Amino acid sequence: MEMNLPNKLTLFRVILIPFFVAILMTDCFGGMSRWIALIIFVIASLTDLLDGKIARKYGLVTTFGKFADPLADKILVISAMICLVELGDLASWIVVTIVAREFIISGFRIIAAEKNVVIAASYWGKFKTVFQMTMVIMLLADIAHPVWSTASTVVTYAALALTVISLVDYILKNKSVMEDRRERS
Repeated sequence: MEMNLPNKLTLFRVILIPFFVAILMTDCFGGMSRWIALIIFVIASLTDLLDGKIARKYGLVTTFGKFADPLADKILVISAMICLVELGDLASWIVVTIVAREFIISGFRIIAAEKNVVIAASYWGKFKTVFQMTMVIMLLADIAHPVWSTASTVVTYAALALTVISLVDYILKNKSVMEDRRERS
């Protein structure tokens, strides 16, 4: 495994996740815990932006990166959303919908890989990730103002809508992966 800078950023993101969860859920820094967790989440999210840009710009795309980068994103966002459910800041049905989408896409990717088909991430999927991360940031910030509350709600439902849209787009574009082609003798 080649440990270039993008791959190191991806691993750094994964390493930040338990610290984020522990600080957010244990309140170990008192009233500052949520803000410290928010800063960790923002830093982790920024590594997602950076690793991809660096990998593409300098030709450092690796098999490990193709696998680990989206997995790190999913673990980061899903961990944050589960914590937000526990804290009463996010409805569990929203998280279940988002997690279900990830399982469905992962299943598609496994089947595609068995057929030696590589499925690239779509723009819908990238928008989905950006909106999910933005949703988490806004919910973590938890600013007590009606405009912020309304904006957080709008971003949450936009993230949910993009999750469903990206799933439908993914299935429609890749439905041939699910076809069984039997060889005739």
